[in-house]
Amino acid sequence: MFEKLPTAWLQLRYQKVRLIVALSGVIFAVVIIFMQLGLRDALFDSAVRLHQGLKGDCFLISPRSTALIAMQSLPERRLLQALAFPEVDFVSPIYLDFAQWKNPQTRNYWRNIFVIGFDLRHQVFDFPGVTENLDKLKLADVVLFDQNSRAEFGSIVSEFKKQGNLTVEVSNQTSNRRIKVMGLFELGTSFGADGNLLTSHLNFLRIFSNRQQGFVDIGLIKLKPGKNVDNFLNQLKEYLPKDVKVLSKQGLIDFENNYWQSSTAIGFIFNLGVFLGLVVGIVVVYQILYTNVSEHLSEYAMLKAMGYRHKYLLFVVLQQALLIAILGYTPGFIISCIQYEFTKQATLLPIAMTVNRAVFVLTATIIMCSISGVIAVGKLKAADPADIF
Repeated sequence: MFEKLPTAWLQLRYQKVRLIVALSGVIFAVVIIFMQLGLRDALFDSAVRLHQGLKGDCFLISPRSTALIAMQSLPERRLLQALAFPEVDFVSPIYLDFAQWKNPQTRNYWRNIFVIGFDLRHQVFDFPGVTENLDKLKLADVVLFDQNSRAEFGSIVSEFKKQGNLTVEVSNQTSNRRIKVMGLFELGTSFGADGNLLTSHLNFLRIFSNRQQGFVDIGLIKLKPGKNVDNFLNQLKEYLPKDVKVLSKQGLIDFENNYWQSSTAIGFIFNLGVFLGLVVGIVVVYQILYTNVSEHLSEYAMLKAMGYRHKYLLFVVLQQALLIAILGYTPGFIISCIQYEFTKQATLLPIAMTVNRAVFVLTATIIMCSISGVIAVGKLKAADPADIF
């Protein structure tokens, strides 16, 4: 009888319905974990798209700023003071604010749109469509529209391609202004902005006529080739007053990510979703393995009486757990890839499968099922053949 003790695979196949239930639980957990991690990373990636596209080495922001969507102004003279260093190639002010966009088709205010203004004398953005449209931005009330903005702003891209330009209306909450879309560029949406406009700093100040001149939101500093960025940062921090914060490009990116990770509930919610997915998987797999162990308790107990150690019995159960993990992970991975593509099309967020995430979830799935196996096999530790027979 004991020589014919079912292998791990045969024990699982013995009850096909039970195996399907176990695999369904693992698949559900895998998809939940993949989606939570994918959305979390998409949040961080989309939040720093603008930062990554800046052609600068050092940046000045106000100490009161918390994130890109909540920047506070700093005096422009602080940026000009950086020109005192011979390492500096040029400096450029960047202006940021939200305006209300009137959908030209429905004539309703649909959403806030993020407006970015910059000095046209220097190329400070590395986004497709910006360089070839710089001359157009020299005209008054001309903007570039982000073609990756959400559809709620209207059929801007298709209308622009038909007409070559498009007149729209925006509001700064105190006054309305008609502007002309004369080009397209690519930046993309984020959790903070559903759409973007790019224009010159002069047009920016025309749209936001209530803005006080002489103040900027981000100060970009470009160093001459070959200059040491870290040394310059330390010198600039000592040189400038404490009413500005001096950051490297990576520091600016970390500044944004830290806000979304620690200053909002979003990072916690996604991490909690990963934890709950693991708990669901552990519970479901444990129930299946525990039932399987209970049905073969007499065989396992007699094996102990014959001299087999508890480690061997644990190994048998962990084999089943490993099979469940692998069999459940594979369809979960495929479903998650499909969900990623669907989510990307629906939200325009940069969500995509990565090798690191796939390996991490596979490892987490194996650990999850192994924990279930260890807990389920606890019943064997106390099994006594004298009590069973």
